[in-house]
Amino acid sequence: MADNNTDIYYTIEREGQGRLTEKMSRFLAFAFHVTTAEDARATVKRMSNEWHDARHVCWAYMLGASRTEYQSNDNGEPSGTAGRPILGQINSAGLTDVLVVVVRYFGGIKLGTPGLIAAYREAARLALEDSGKKEVVEEGTIALSCRYEAVNGVMKIVKELGLTIISQEMGMECSYVLSMPRSLLTGVAGRLEKLSGVRME
Repeated sequence: MADNNTDIYYTIEREGQGRLTEKMSRFLAFAFHVTTAEDARATVKRMSNEWHDARHVCWAYMLGASRTEYQSNDNGEPSGTAGRPILGQINSAGLTDVLVVVVRYFGGIKLGTPGLIAAYREAARLALEDSGKKEVVEEGTIALSCRYEAVNGVMKIVKELGLTIISQEMGMECSYVLSMPRSLLTGVAGRLEKLSGVRME
């Protein structure tokens, strides 16, 4: 693992659920691991179909190691009372590649803006707490070709830095695809380029 903490991000360990009842309204929260906006939207659509009889199906997601792609939706609740509190819990937990969906069955008693915000926030928190948290190292890859006599030099760098060999083809000319924490890419490429008989691809 690289020393550079920019390689590290956190996501949920597994799908999680949370349940909350507030003034007879039921809030059912679900946390999912997603990696693209398409994944998130497809899951929201599936949940909306599954819980079609609910009053509201509200959600928020955060994507990417840099945590810059996100969206939230109040699904008919007053603006800012559902999607934003859900997203706030994802942010509070420092998570990404996650979608939280909160299904609400209206119990006949209005909760008011503060009550809605608190309920959606707590439901989301419970689902995320149930999901656990795991550390992920953002990886990058390098592809190279080398003459057979250069293999020992390449392998020395691989072993010294603990790089992962994704694929290799051996012959008169050998080719490798190596995986490593993104912060190591420039340094490893520089060392490989200095080896005689190595060509970066």
